[in-house]
Amino acid sequence: MAALKIKKGSTSHSAYNLRPNFSDVQERHTLAVLVDNEPGVLARVIGLFAGRGYNIESLTVAEVDHTGHTSRITIVTTGTPQVIEQIKAQLGRIVPVHEVHDLTVEGPSVERELCLFKVAGEGDKRLEALRLADIFRASVVDTTLDSFVFELTGAPEKIDAFAELMRPLGLVEVARTGVAALSRGAE
Repeated sequence: MAALKIKKGSTSHSAYNLRPNFSDVQERHTLAVLVDNEPGVLARVIGLFAGRGYNIESLTVAEVDHTGHTSRITIVTTGTPQVIEQIKAQLGRIVPVHEVHDLTVEGPSVERELCLFKVAGEGDKRLEALRLADIFRASVVDTTLDSFVFELTGAPEKIDAFAELMRPLGLVEVARTGVAALSRGAE
């Protein structure tokens, strides 16, 4: 009869091992990628995510230097710490990529998003929507007799909170720009 040998230091995946495996913890990271502004670059960056099954929660792209023809891609993604490191390394190997910054780990950063909300309602619901918009400092950018379009800028959490409050008041449609982010400080 053969004896079962267990290597010293091996981890068990039994129900009795109640310590969490921290390498499985999903983290949200904001990445800023400086790239050449040329056809196909965005497709290559997105292809990296799609080909490996990584999710993109938010994506914004704009030219930031007209003379140098460079664009900044801001990507919000989630993954284990190992997956995030792999994403950053693979992004850095794409030829038209100049810099990859993980704003989540490099220090304090500022994240903002612009959102438009269409809310349809009458009577008390209409008044409540206006009251909440005032509290959140949302602007009314369009109005009809039965609907409003609010514009709100802020952190993604603020946008999410406003949307949740507008749902029971007649939220019809939402358009979000995606996160724009910069690190804080002089550098």
